[in-house]
Amino acid sequence: MTPADLSRTVLHAVRRAVDEDALRAPVPARVRVERTRPGGSGDYACAVALQLAGPAALPALEVAAILRDRVAAEPGVGRVEITGPGFLSFTLDAPAAGDRAVLDAVREQGLAYGHGDALREEILQFHHAREVRAAVTAHAVRRLVVAQGARVRVSCEEASDPDWARLGVTVDAHGTPPVPLTGIRPVPAGVAAGELLERLGPDAARWGLLRPAGHDRAALGPELLVQGEANPLFRVRYAHARARALTRGAALLGFTAGHAPYAETAPDSESHAGPAPYAQPVPDSESHAGPAPYAEPAPDSESHAETAPGAGHAPYGEGPLPYDGAARPLLDLIADHPGVLLAAARHRAPDRVARQLEAVAHAFFDFHDSCPPLPAGDEKPSAAHRARLALAEAAGTVLAGGLSLLGIRAPEHL
Repeated sequence: MTPADLSRTVLHAVRRAVDEDALRAPVPARVRVERTRPGGSGDYACAVALQLAGPAALPALEVAAILRDRVAAEPGVGRVEITGPGFLSFTLDAPAAGDRAVLDAVREQGLAYGHGDALREEILQFHHAREVRAAVTAHAVRRLVVAQGARVRVSCEEASDPDWARLGVTVDAHGTPPVPLTGIRPVPAGVAAGELLERLGPDAARWGLLRPAGHDRAALGPELLVQGEANPLFRVRYAHARARALTRGAALLGFTAGHAPYAETAPDSESHAGPAPYAQPVPDSESHAGPAPYAEPAPDSESHAETAPGAGHAPYGEGPLPYDGAARPLLDLIADHPGVLLAAARHRAPDRVARQLEAVAHAFFDFHDSCPPLPAGDEKPSAAHRARLALAEAAGTVLAGGLSLLGIRAPEHL
């Protein structure tokens, strides 16, 4: 069970309690669940009982008890506890099954993993100054909210800088709007788009403009071009390229993560690689340097990215996951990715996506070094290698999809 699944499960329990007249309160539009903090109880927690206590005219502890009984009966939930003044703490059943569900979702949804329709009822209008950071931020926010189902229109105070097009930026209208609109107002970059492009190129320029929070100044120096661990953009793109290299290496060794990687027997040495876990290149109408290899189709339309090859399958079997503890942070980050994207869209904060990608890249390398997905020397490919490859491929998909939402290419080779 993923965090999104758990959120829907709790919301369903609230709806059932209201329908059964056990609870008289308005059903919230969504229920927020968070990973339990260190020292807390269970895997996840939420404060929905505290939220509903006032409208229901009941103590929060009583509301929590009503919901606990209904959530505890749901598949995938092992235990539900009430803590503090009325928090619900959830311990999920069969963690391996939840991990498999996350990997299956990434494979089935491809670059659209984490996209949704939570904002489908919203029609948004953003307005920004004729300034490069504001323009790039508004463009990234557009992509984020469209990925969550919203319809968006972006306008600029004056005519666009022609160099913005090389950064992938488009604007729907210019001039002063007749009514106040939602302003996108990050701290100005203090430099023109043309100079940024000349010094950094489009990808590093976009990362430098989007990585800091809007209220912080953007660091736009030569460090963005350094090919080393000290450069977060390089590290994120290198992690993605390494994940793709693992898929190619596995194909040369005659195995793939795409078919029952938890089988007890080693894969047939003559088996072929099968479908790649990444979506095929799709031309991006707003691309600033040719088609991005993993660009989502029409990011500023109302459609979402196509599913990756293998959609509709649950290829990761039913056995235990052959990982050690190094895999847990990476699995948790991938599971939390949809929530990060939704929060970034709601708060108009593309910097949250950039930080998420940095964390995924860091966890990927820790996992890669501790649990090599490819056999070494005379070692034969095993079920463990296939399972590790599945996780590495999922990380690569998350990194490619996140970079695409930021309007940054994810090359297969660095």
